[in-house]
Amino acid sequence: MGRKRLQESTDGRPTVHTVAARAGVSIASASRVLNGVGGSPETIRKVRAAAAEVGYVPNAIARSLQSQRTGLLALAVEDIGNPVYVAMMRAIEAVVAASGRQLLVHATGGRIDNETALLRRLANRYVDGMILSPIRVTDDHLAAMVDSPVPVVVIGQLGADAPVDNVRTDSRQGVALAVAHLVAAGRRRIGFVNGPLDTVPGAARDAGFRAALAEHGIELDERLVEVGDFQYAAGRSAAERLLARARPDALICANDLIAVGALHALLAAGHRVPEDVAVVGMDDTELAQMMFPQLSSVSLGSAERGRRAAELLLSRIADPALPPRREQVPPSLAVRASSRAAVPGPRPAGAASAGTGSELPSPAVVNEEVDR
Repeated sequence: MGRKRLQESTDGRPTVHTVAARAGVSIASASRVLNGVGGSPETIRKVRAAAAEVGYVPNAIARSLQSQRTGLLALAVEDIGNPVYVAMMRAIEAVVAASGRQLLVHATGGRIDNETALLRRLANRYVDGMILSPIRVTDDHLAAMVDSPVPVVVIGQLGADAPVDNVRTDSRQGVALAVAHLVAAGRRRIGFVNGPLDTVPGAARDAGFRAALAEHGIELDERLVEVGDFQYAAGRSAAERLLARARPDALICANDLIAVGALHALLAAGHRVPEDVAVVGMDDTELAQMMFPQLSSVSLGSAERGRRAAELLLSRIADPALPPRREQVPPSLAVRASSRAAVPGPRPAGAASAGTGSELPSPAVVNEEVDR
């Protein structure tokens, strides 16, 4: 018996029928494999081999209309130029690309109206799902997530009863790691340069700083606390305001962009880092290792949070009936030159005073590369 005649489309291109006939499986089985739904290992092998043999190319538009899927996923973050979001985006894109999909990226400027508008646009099904990393979370956000016809995964802190998948870290614990490190190095006048307190990370990091000082028996001096924004220029300005009224021997900054601004403010004012003032950032982005001196920084696992969020989104698309899931990525501290020296000793004769108020001898410098 001759081979069954292969069916082609009207324009001569191989179709699912063509692939099914060549593979010796049903059209339904071939369609499932070609659309990524699955099948037995043997069926998948046969269908893929047949598709390659006949030169089958899927019609993406027709498949999208039939499945009501676009093959596109979205990521919405405050600022695509911020290194923390760059790391997050790279990790997400790697997972998305491996699934055969593409990633669209939106910069929201941290504006609530922009983020809620994006969430409401999901009703048009322009993407198959979204990962959102908001710095503020409102009832409007939650309502739009609940009403969304496609899955939404949030990177950031949500309430325990939020009905969406969520990947988070613990900023309070991260600040506590920084405080403990500085206290162990003999620092006592520890300042904090934060972002806006009406944001989720700003509020959490402020609370963590105050709790950590209390845990180490250090009385909080409000003159050593300054608030700006999560950007370089605002961080530098905030550090300058703090230095104009107080004399810290260490600064913790709410992200690496602020820390770079603070480092420049300190050096411009004649302070030695870390001899006079130690500096610790947060996020442990590429910036931390690009600076001189290199910045100590608390890693909040940006890439890991992105990877997990992408995996949660893909599994949610595959099985919408899954219960809401919450995953936590623990912080860790990378110790580098900006905080490695212990309590500062006397400045060399003739050097300008940095005003640290300490004349203790300087112990040996700690040589650890990274404290994880």
